Amino acid sequence: MNNIKLKSMLEEFLKEDLGDGDLSSESVFEESDQGSFYLMVKEDGVFCGRSVIETVFRLLSPAASAEVHVEDGDEVKEGQLIAKVSGSMRTLLQGERVVLNLIQRMSGIATSVRKAVRKVEGSGVRICDTRKTTPGLRMLEKYAVRAGGGFNHRMGLYDAVMLKDNHISFAGSIAAAVEKAKQHCGHTVKIEVEIESEEGLIEAVDSGADIIMFDNCSPHQIREWLPRVPAAVITEASGGITEENLSDYASTGVGYISLGYLTHSVKSLDISARVLRQEVEC
Repeated sequence: MNNIKLKSMLEEFLKEDLGDGDLSSESVFEESDQGSFYLMVKEDGVFCGRSVIETVFRLLSPAASAEVHVEDGDEVKEGQLIAKVSGSMRTLLQGERVVLNLIQRMSGIATSVRKAVRKVEGSGVRICDTRKTTPGLRMLEKYAVRAGGGFNHRMGLYDAVMLKDNHISFAGSIAAAVEKAKQHCGHTVKIEVEIESEEGLIEAVDSGADIIMFDNCSPHQIREWLPRVPAAVITEASGGITEENLSDYASTGVGYISLGYLTHSVKSLDISARVLRQEVEC
């Protein structure tokens, strides 16, 4: 994860929440009031967000110290202590919600990915994400996918070509769309084509596509059509794939399965925070 981008993101998130100050904490606590902040997991899952915990409180106060007891990708159990942060009460409470919101979502994604990865064990297929991420959180959400054992699809519109039905329709054909993309892009850029029919598959192969996505195709269709794809071409399945039918798709022999639900409808992992005030010795 890019720590420079992470710091910039977290600064903006803290600005959004803090505004001109924390009225509640500043009303109740003095700057000298110290405390400890304990993060506990309330359900089994996979943790992700170590850098978020460490960076948020360091941004708020250089005097704050964070002890994170788990690594990204570690499996955690209900009731487990994952971190302790010490510092002024004002600092702890100012960073609490930003930290919880992010690590709960990131851990939820990592947990969902781990479940998907385990469902396809032994098949050789790789689980990957999509661009169906929360605006502003893509870097964190895609990092959480990797922490869960999955792989990232393209990060955005800028790092790979994916020719969908609208591109193909406007260009006139798959072959025309692929040719235009090859003329525009450098030799290091891969070109992926979505297909929904056997005819489309044959055209995509003949046009020299690097990756072929079986979009909204059934496992039966993929098994029938896959032998037509040369070994050098990467294959991917996407669309209509759920936790319930994931094993069926993994058994088709496709190389990758991309799952939008990993990020767009994930349930956050339940993590709680408890702040204890420390009496200052005279």
